[in-house]
Amino acid sequence: MTKTLNDLLQPGAAVLMPGAANALTARIIEDAGFEALIVTGAGIANTYLGMPDIGLTTVTEVADHVARIRDACSLPMIADGDTGFGNPINMQRTIRLFERAGANAIQMEDQTFPKKCGHFEGKHVIPAREMVQKIQAAADARRDANFLLLARTDAYAIEGLSAAIDRVMLYQEAGADLLFVEAPKTAEELRQIPRQAPGRHICNIVFGGKTEPVPQQDLAAMGFAGVLYANAALQAGMLAMTTVLQYLRAHGSLAGHEDAVMPFAQRQQVLRLAEMTELERRYS
Repeated sequence: MTKTLNDLLQPGAAVLMPGAANALTARIIEDAGFEALIVTGAGIANTYLGMPDIGLTTVTEVADHVARIRDACSLPMIADGDTGFGNPINMQRTIRLFERAGANAIQMEDQTFPKKCGHFEGKHVIPAREMVQKIQAAADARRDANFLLLARTDAYAIEGLSAAIDRVMLYQEAGADLLFVEAPKTAEELRQIPRQAPGRHICNIVFGGKTEPVPQQDLAAMGFAGVLYANAALQAGMLAMTTVLQYLRAHGSLAGHEDAVMPFAQRQQVLRLAEMTELERRYS
């Protein structure tokens, strides 16, 4: 039986959670043996809109992606709810949409709207009191007690680590189940977060981002409950596509370079062709 997010995300577990922006990526994550994933808002903006993560997606667009991923994947998943797409009332609608779409948790952050990627410059945060109100509204809106609230603060970049830790402690008191200080820089700063604010903490590792890529076992020893690799698959896919297409453009063929693409049969295996063929046989 698949464990729930509540079961998985315990202090010291450091559960690896890759990001999926679409159903195909979620299938690959599940087939690779991961226990949970995050539906990445940055990934949706990048793949669906071809735009950077600067607050351009809508709540219904994200909820639609969550629903499609849920249809394709049985893993527990966190859905990226950005700022809740507005005030506390908007947050309540976001919670209801995400629950209906099949998410098991929401990530919500205390940036102003429109938000930016947590590893971009120029971020701004709302007052902590406003975020507390959003968290309280989210807690009141959820219909499933097992639907978890992940409260993220981006205050480190503006107010420093101590203020960010103070914020997540307030957010936990307001009803957040999981805590997330975004974009600290060093391993020592990461270590201080669970030490100073006991709770279930999430860490985000972004290749090329601001946070030192501390190994999973070290994050577990620090007490982290989960580790997001929200855009690792996306960045790997972008590099692979760029590499193979540049080769094709330069050489006019992929002859001798076939190992750069997934074999046709393996592709159909990921897409569950055999299951669809069996259904066709059963109902014909």
